[in-house]
Order: sequence, then C-alpha cells, then structure tokens
Amino acid sequence: MTIHYEKTNHIGIFTIDNGDLNVLTPAMHKTLYQRLVEFLADPDVHVGILKGRDGGSFCAGDDIKNPLPERSRQQELEGYLFLHHAERDGSPPHRPAWDIDIMKLERYKPIIGAVDRYCLGQGMIYLLHLTDLRIASERAQFGLPEVAYGMGGGGGITRLGRQIPHVVAMRFLLTGEFMSAAEALHYNLVNEVVPDDQLLERALALAGKIAAQPPIAVRVEMEAYYQSLDLGRDDNLRYSMNLYRLQRLGYQGFGAGSGFLKRQKAEVKAG
Repeated sequence: MTIHYEKTNHIGIFTIDNGDLNVLTPAMHKTLYQRLVEFLADPDVHVGILKGRDGGSFCAGDDIKNPLPERSRQQELEGYLFLHHAERDGSPPHRPAWDIDIMKLERYKPIIGAVDRYCLGQGMIYLLHLTDLRIASERAQFGLPEVAYGMGGGGGITRLGRQIPHVVAMRFLLTGEFMSAAEALHYNLVNEVVPDDQLLERALALAGKIAAQPPIAVRVEMEAYYQSLDLGRDDNLRYSMNLYRLQRLGYQGFGAGSGFLKRQKAEVKAG
C-alpha cells in the first residue's frame, strides 16, 4: 500500500495503490504529501495526473476497516491542535495530520484527475482539492457518504457549492447518494467521460497539451485564477495585473519556447 510517483515527458503521474478500492492510510497521506512537494519543486515536471491503480477504483476514501490505534480524549485533542506531535517519538502517522498538510499546500501546477470506479470520501475530497481538470470512466461513481456515518462537513472542506450548483451539492451531501459519471459530466464536475480502457490514454493526451505550454504562463494563469475566487474586483485586478507585468519581464524567448505556438504556426502554413 503506497503512492507511486513516476515522471514521463514532463508529466508526473501519482498512483494510489492499495487494493481494488485504493483506500488511504495515514502513512499514504504522508507519502502523497511528500510526492506532491517533490512534484511542485521539480522544474522538469509541468503537469500531473492523479489516478488509482490500473483496474481499481480512483480512491474509495480512508481505510476504516483497519482502525487507528486508540487514543485518549486528551491525545485526540492534542492530535487536532498539534498535527505531528504524536510522531516525535517515532510513532506512525495518525489522522488528522498529513491530509491537512496536503489540503493547505500552495499549488499552482495543474493536476488532472483520472477517475475510474469509486471516488468516495477522502478520495473525493482530494479530487476536489488537488485536480483542476477531470476525466472519468463510464463506470465512475462519486460520493461523500460520510453523513450516513455521523461525519458531516465534507461540503465545507471542499467548498463543493463552488464547483456544482447549490441544490445539486445539497442533495449530494445530505443524502450520501452517489453521482454517476454521466451526472458528473452534466453538472461540470468532470470535463469528459470516456470508455474505461481509454481513461489513462486520454488523461496523458490532455496532460501533454498542458505540458507543451510555457510553464511560467501556466503558473501565472493558475495563480491569477485561483486568487481571483477570493479577492474583490479591484484587488483582483491589481493582483492579476502585477502577475502579468512580472511575467512580461521574461517575455524574451517566450514564443520560441512554446511547442504549442510552433504547432499553431505550422498548421497555419500547412493550411
């Protein structure tokens, strides 16, 4: 049970690997955090893909069949307030800890979610937090079923109402019902739905298009977009223009380094 990470053609591929359901353990949260930090710091990797083990689910959430070590109420309180204190004596990771670190990461490098079979619970939370484009197989199903176990809050953690319509989000959250791939496409939770055996191929093709763009432009576009969601109009205009000006300082050689621009010029000449 682990998180595999490999690099190919400027693409970083994260694979959740723990059985058919690909459930997450505290140690896997830690590994995912470490792999994400590596991905974000690597100038040779321009885009990522997050997926489950081939043939298995994307991720059906946290491993609830294997309970965590028992902790006293005092230890639970300290665990929530001081995320990694329990690991000081060499104890294995617990929760919450690295999962919170993952969701607080500043990330301006795009990741594509490739979703097969079940995407539930913490898997769904990571999909919403860590991916910017999403492709689903025809058999994919999405859900935040925690409400049925007395664990509400997923809608707030994910700010789900920003990604799908309010009434759709409310039904999804309050009933614990699953959403099919077709419904996810209809409500723009995913970009496209493809046959099961074409999922990774399509994700790689989309990642290749992004990887061909100038990395600085992608970085600026990501930051300007995500910051704009929380800034007022005037502040956002100033912020985005400052990013644009900063980007223009490196404009020399910009066009020559863009594989996308080269292809566009070639297509115009050919036409």
